[in-house]
Amino acid sequence: MLEFAPTLFSASLLCKFRHGRKFYESSFMRVANPLLHMIRATLCWPREMASRLTVAAVLLLSLAIPASAIEPSRPLELLRPDRPWEFLSSVGERAGLLGNEAGNFEAWVYPLKILRDFHLQFLVDGHVVPAEALARTLTVRPESSTILYAGDTFSVRETFFVPVHEPGAVIIIEIETASTLDVQVAFERDFQLEWPAALGGTYSSWDEKLSAFYFGEEQKKFSALVGSPTASEIHQEYDTNYSSAKESSFHLGVTSKGKETKVVVIAGSVHGQAEAEAAYHRLESNYAALLKESADYYRAYLDNTVSAELPDRLLQQSYDWARVSVLQGLVNNPYLGTGLIAGYRTSGGSQRPGFAWFFGRDALWTSLALDAEGDFGNTRVALDFLSTYQRADGKVPHEISQGANFVPWFTDYPYPYASADATPLYIITMNDYVVASGDVAFAQQKWDSLWKAYQFLLSTYDSQGLPQNFGIGHGWVEGGPLLPVHTELYQSALGAEALRALSSLAHLAGKEDVSKKLGEDFSRQQALLNKTFWSAEKNRFAFALDQKNQQVDEPSVLATVPMWFGLLDSDKAGAMIAQLAGPEHQADWGMRIISSRAAKYSAGGYHFGSVWPLFTGWASVGEYRYHRALPGFSNLMANSQLTLDGSLGHVTEVLSGDYYQPLSTSSPHQIWSAAMVISPLLRGLLDLQTDARARRVTLAPHVPADWSWFTLDNVRVGQASLRLAYRKRANEITLTATRSGSGDCSLEFSPAVSVRAKILSAEVNGKKVPFHMNKSEMDQHVTVQFPVASGENTLRLRIRDDFGLSISPVLPPLGSASQGLRVLSEAWTPSRDRLTLEVSGAQGRRYQIGMWNSAQVASVEGAELVKVDADSARINVTIPANAPEPNPHEKIVIHFAGKMH
Repeated sequence: MLEFAPTLFSASLLCKFRHGRKFYESSFMRVANPLLHMIRATLCWPREMASRLTVAAVLLLSLAIPASAIEPSRPLELLRPDRPWEFLSSVGERAGLLGNEAGNFEAWVYPLKILRDFHLQFLVDGHVVPAEALARTLTVRPESSTILYAGDTFSVRETFFVPVHEPGAVIIIEIETASTLDVQVAFERDFQLEWPAALGGTYSSWDEKLSAFYFGEEQKKFSALVGSPTASEIHQEYDTNYSSAKESSFHLGVTSKGKETKVVVIAGSVHGQAEAEAAYHRLESNYAALLKESADYYRAYLDNTVSAELPDRLLQQSYDWARVSVLQGLVNNPYLGTGLIAGYRTSGGSQRPGFAWFFGRDALWTSLALDAEGDFGNTRVALDFLSTYQRADGKVPHEISQGANFVPWFTDYPYPYASADATPLYIITMNDYVVASGDVAFAQQKWDSLWKAYQFLLSTYDSQGLPQNFGIGHGWVEGGPLLPVHTELYQSALGAEALRALSSLAHLAGKEDVSKKLGEDFSRQQALLNKTFWSAEKNRFAFALDQKNQQVDEPSVLATVPMWFGLLDSDKAGAMIAQLAGPEHQADWGMRIISSRAAKYSAGGYHFGSVWPLFTGWASVGEYRYHRALPGFSNLMANSQLTLDGSLGHVTEVLSGDYYQPLSTSSPHQIWSAAMVISPLLRGLLDLQTDARARRVTLAPHVPADWSWFTLDNVRVGQASLRLAYRKRANEITLTATRSGSGDCSLEFSPAVSVRAKILSAEVNGKKVPFHMNKSEMDQHVTVQFPVASGENTLRLRIRDDFGLSISPVLPPLGSASQGLRVLSEAWTPSRDRLTLEVSGAQGRRYQIGMWNSAQVASVEGAELVKVDADSARINVTIPANAPEPNPHEKIVIHFAGKMH
């Protein structure tokens, strides 16, 4: 188990920026541009200052260098000072290296654990120096991770590399020294099957011919090799009546002076020694080609799913890394098949590597992100895997250990079908996949499975038609003081949405009578949901119904799940969001499950107080769905920034509710947490949807006020692909849609504008087209539909009196309490001449809110209005230092000049 320790500034991350969609062929090239070095240097300063200076430097870079002159092939990599306590991994579909930035690792070839406590020692000048004492910097790339160790006269780069499709790993040791240096590799054999399976007696021996340790067991079925072509001075583990040693080691050979590269190879097999040896030889002889192949694999993946060019480069970088992180959740188990696991963490002395086995609801929430980015193939893989292990009564599995085939997992263990929510999520995700991909044949193939899942749902309903949790299988909450309950709002919402999804699938499968009946059932369930869980007295939704069918009046972020699917009445959802946006629910690093003021709250409570990036993603999508863009953006940015902190390129599973740090039991590389960068960006902020059967793309963005552009590429609908380039000025919004590929398609563009805005005209390729307005309390959307011809199509909206506010959320220093500004509500007068903001912040702190197209503003009450230029301004708001509450509420009133046109 890793321990998480604080550092001076959690902003010590040094990032390399990727421009364009190509990488350098060499994974080890260094960025030499001095301005980029300046950007990285600012990120070592206190976070608030670093954020502003970094943005300024990036803007300077974009202004100083024409787009055509920017090198198009920066590698996707992250670089920062080494944090020895942080989790570090390199994983493929068949193997993984899991460890920390001190260079201590364990190795897996699924479902086998090979070794633990792998580490280096340097023999130099008569001393034996542990490598972790010299760890200086970390560089991570999608295909590998590198620790730089530096002594007085030498440096060593240790690169951990797991090929995407090979049952093994390679550790590349690059040495540069001015004096004689040898490197010793040491580890403890830990040759066992993943929990809860186990091998009997195992053994180890040195194979001189292979120059490797051989691990085996009595049946000679499971095998592994660990060695190096330059290995010497072998020390083997032993156990006698008089003494014992668990550690084995070998030296890599002396480097007298200069540069030299050594390698350590790990390979495993569940089919005997010959297969392990074949894998070992492939890795030893072809590791350079395999490294390039893996880099190309990730590059191609990023190039062929929805790619984004954003004015916020850190958000863009987080999005790219989130797609990589999610892809790395795909695991091929030789006995069970290929599916999505939940996440990675070291197992230590056990055989349970975090959540590195298959989970139903994890895979399904993640698959919604895969659909959003256009990775339909892996969604289909995940759905197919779960359907394979569906129970006879239709219940979809909750979790499947990678050792499940060795034990009576599905009959004698309590875990495989513990939750009830994977079943409705299976139906929901299947519909999402079929609509987005157009793969109706898959739905027809799986219809019996879907119908069985529906029958299981029916079997869980109570007399009023709500799915039960007690005695059936838990909903979201698995344990703790929030239980027991009769049904959760979360679970009941998924049950309702599953009816709508199955109705859609039945229609696509040509079962119109079934589709109609399910649609009617959905309408009744949606109304029941809004009635049963709503408390008019408290103006919020209850977390659940208790076993007496009474409301459990505990406001919870779980209410944002029905918001994700648009199930809640708008006025009720708005009131609930205003409560959830408060500092007692939303920390700088994301959403707590319940309020920090609740009697049952505990900052370390796994299901009763901690912050989950999963919750944060739910909240962001739900808030955008109901036009609350400012809290939605805060939550998106919380997850986004987590991607570039902690375990680099990944998002952790769960954090403390009180302090910015992961829980000590958190899985640092959690797959659905990374998915909650993708979904809030694509399904939330941009509201990008595809319907392959209708051949339609919908883009309904809530563009941050300080963004003047963004570009999306590889938006696929059927065989057609779109590039969408958005541009905004004070009096105009344009969208250029460039279509390639075959087949016709249409585009529905519906950007959010201010409630004050007036649309003067809409033109497509110079010809006027009709538009219509959809209004909410917070904004209005101007909607235009048009066919996208092959080549370039330009939609131009002429606009007047648009207006917007922007915020810049940042993470606090690691280990600190939450300090950021919360925008709780926005209220316009009917005449749209006054906007009242309710905000909350920490006592005595000063915050800024950006203002775009500010020439309309006459004055501001409750804050200071500072003009920046003719079109922009900022609001400086100071929270009183002597307020009775730690996070007092303040009101800001913005007065507009003149009447709306």
